[in-house]
Amino acid sequence: MDFNQTEWQYSGGNDWNHGNLYNVTPHNSTILQNFFDPVKDKAINGLSVVILFITMVSLGCSMEVSKIKAHIVKPKGVAIALIAQFGIMPLVAFTSAKIFQVGPMEAVAILICGCCPGGNLSNIFTLALEGDMNLSIVMTTCSTIMALGMMPLLLFLYCKGIQNIQYNMPYTGILIALILTLVPCMIGIAINHWAPRYSSTVKKVGLSLLLVAALVIGIISGITVGNAIWVLLSPQMMATATLMPMTGFLLGYILSSAFRLKERCKRTVAMETGCQNIQLCATILKVAFPPDVIGALFLFPLLYTFFQCVESLLLVTIYRCYKRFKPTPEELQEALPYNSILDAPACSGAQGDEEEEEEQDEEEGIW
Repeated sequence: MDFNQTEWQYSGGNDWNHGNLYNVTPHNSTILQNFFDPVKDKAINGLSVVILFITMVSLGCSMEVSKIKAHIVKPKGVAIALIAQFGIMPLVAFTSAKIFQVGPMEAVAILICGCCPGGNLSNIFTLALEGDMNLSIVMTTCSTIMALGMMPLLLFLYCKGIQNIQYNMPYTGILIALILTLVPCMIGIAINHWAPRYSSTVKKVGLSLLLVAALVIGIISGITVGNAIWVLLSPQMMATATLMPMTGFLLGYILSSAFRLKERCKRTVAMETGCQNIQLCATILKVAFPPDVIGALFLFPLLYTFFQCVESLLLVTIYRCYKRFKPTPEELQEALPYNSILDAPACSGAQGDEEEEEEQDEEEGIW
């Protein structure tokens, strides 16, 4: 990757010696200037932390200790899902940064997004795809916990392949942000375990506050970022945000198919792989980096979320259409030769056998 047109120096500690950090060129049209007002910047930082806190408390309220224990006892499915989460998406992010020849700071935003654990959107789309909700929630829980170690490690390894980034990454700030995700998540789990009657209320209130905070931070960011938003809407960043989620969905499904998971679990792993915790990513980018260094790029997770939701809804639509037009057992029976005696009992009980198999899956796990 050619970074000769970009200057990025780090003098150690928390002092950034950026100078003329980015130059506008035909190849790398990035504008990162000191356009942030200190008051507005602090407001955005505070709201980012609030959004992350609310999101993780609400996520914790959807987790049940008994279901987590059940998957821990039989961890094969979760292990495969975590391999997909921390193996596929960081590689996809790094490859995208290389292919589209983005600048160092853009590469940082893409890599951090790719190395983030799963988010709560994966649970929503897993439900829409009739996946394994227990596996989805447990996978989100485990990936959030494992991110404390895996995310800094993956960033350190992949940043070796990008010039001027390896020793400039604010690992301390990233670790602090990760710890901020675990504490509220544990609070949510405790509420759901010890006072489950309040879980629904916490999630509803949390969603309302989340929408208000997201709207406020969007307005403030739009005012302060100004014309620098075009950095985010560059062809390279748009292409990356478009391809990353769908690639994660497809590779997650292929990987789970290779390990012969149940169909419900394949869809679950696919959703968990492509859906990232964008609240965590945005908080890290905004809080861990100086405003005149990160510029408008802390909004990249929002762009990723847009395409993530669009592509997830597309997959849900395809699945629903498939379910609607899929031949019923009766239609399959009529299509078979009438004199096929051996087929009659099997087909007549096909629907019941399918239901029995789903019940057995619930009892035995994902295999």
